[in-house]
Amino acid sequence: MRFAGSSRWSFRRTWAVLSAALLAACSPPAFKSVDITGADYAHGFSLESASGGRRSLADFRGKVVAVFFGYTQCPDVCPTTLSDFAEVKKNLGADGDKLQVIFISLDPERDSPALLQQYVPAFDSSFVALYGTPQQTAETAKDFKIFYQKVPGKTPGAYTIDHTAGTFIFDREGRLRLFVRHGTPPADIAADVRRLL
Repeated sequence: MRFAGSSRWSFRRTWAVLSAALLAACSPPAFKSVDITGADYAHGFSLESASGGRRSLADFRGKVVAVFFGYTQCPDVCPTTLSDFAEVKKNLGADGDKLQVIFISLDPERDSPALLQQYVPAFDSSFVALYGTPQQTAETAKDFKIFYQKVPGKTPGAYTIDHTAGTFIFDREGRLRLFVRHGTPPADIAADVRRLL
């Protein structure tokens, strides 16, 4: 009896190991970015477009949407991120049109619609720049759990803004899926976007 029980236990253990291995083999590879599927924040936005009209996340249903918060006078993180996403679109080839990049200004004092419309599409003509009042900006940033804070400069208008440097990715149904850390290679981001497509 002891031998039979031992065999049964050994069979169950072997079957459990084999089942786990089969499931792992069938599972798709992990995203390169941070998978935040199911997170209860970053529900969307409703802000003015620099090109005119009010835009919300629902307007871009059917596309993978990348949302980045920044400001036009940012010396490094913002232009680097926008350049990286322009490269992501190129990496996607024909599928590049299925990615929509949204830049939300954290600097309503200085980022006028005209300035945003000149700055953001310079990286890619399809990129959309959004802005709001100081209150709308604060509310949207809070919903996305974005940190931002003015850092005084030599003159009142020469301040910089410390801010969260990552990008949020929504799938084609408008569900929050990924957080892309600043500095993630464009090829890795493109691979993640392809999986969402």
